[in-house]
Amino acid sequence: MSQVKIPTFKLNNGKELPALGYGTWLGLDEKFQLYYDDIPKMEEALSYAIDIGYRHVDTAHLYKVEPQVGQVVNKKIQDGVVKREDLFITTKVWQNFHREADVEVSVRGSLRRSNLEYFDLVLMHWPMSVSVDEVDEKIDYLETWRGFEKVLEKGLVKSIGVSNFNLEQMKRLLDNCKVTPVCNQVEINLNLGQKELVDFCQSNNVVVVAYSPFGTMVPSRAPPGSPEPKLNNPTMVAIGKKHGKTVTQIALRYLYQRGIVSIPKTITKSRVLENASIFDFELDANDVASLAAFDNGYRTVRPVFWQDYQNYPFDKVDMKMEIPLGLRNSQLISD
Repeated sequence: MSQVKIPTFKLNNGKELPALGYGTWLGLDEKFQLYYDDIPKMEEALSYAIDIGYRHVDTAHLYKVEPQVGQVVNKKIQDGVVKREDLFITTKVWQNFHREADVEVSVRGSLRRSNLEYFDLVLMHWPMSVSVDEVDEKIDYLETWRGFEKVLEKGLVKSIGVSNFNLEQMKRLLDNCKVTPVCNQVEINLNLGQKELVDFCQSNNVVVVAYSPFGTMVPSRAPPGSPEPKLNNPTMVAIGKKHGKTVTQIALRYLYQRGIVSIPKTITKSRVLENASIFDFELDANDVASLAAFDNGYRTVRPVFWQDYQNYPFDKVDMKMEIPLGLRNSQLISD
């Protein structure tokens, strides 16, 4: 079996975060429910990922796969493939647990579902606070962060961070926290480079983690009218050919060279291997300049159904949409 060696980035608390992780979000089906049919494939792909050398796993309460992630992880530990301390497992606190005391409730719930004693990292999934019946609770994310500092103090987690925080929110959090977040997980890809946010985070010793690192390159994520590059983009194909790599490997390598961690998601074993096979070549200055030219601020993930909520982190657009079933908070209370 092929093995991959994934380098790490040092976090501001001294811990090491692998530069590439396995993302476990399965997306929503045509009825806007989670792709439950793909859960067994995800378990198989995650198992394979750990076998070949992945050590960083990214999940969340919202994804409804914490039990399966925990099963795979615990089996690999039992089988002697890895030790628990070799792995870096991240989960996230959802929007209806933003009161200070509720952060611990959420983290303990995630630990129970995953059958783990601790998480390596827990993130505030979004800066907005939304009740189970989708009412804007308007809880300040600084209050929520105090709850994160408490779970860290209690040893339930080794590191704490945020997700989907914009530049102003990061500045305000850093000015008002006792414990600096180790990372900010946001959408970053060739269309959405987020240079200002990345520069700010990195200059303050906060690692940036990229979700949706392929943006709209992959056909299933490409709505009509979405910008280049696509998988057959001539510039991308030429750079790939030059290095003997695929177009998606070029996209991941570009993020790595910017000092950014990526968590691509796939349930295809060949792609699990392909995604991690990016550490044996280097993009030159011309490649980097060509790739940087695709940055046009286009967001793949734009949850307009939350844009009227306090602390929504993105610019607002003239569009209305119901909250999809799979993202409703009521979906999470049964577990």
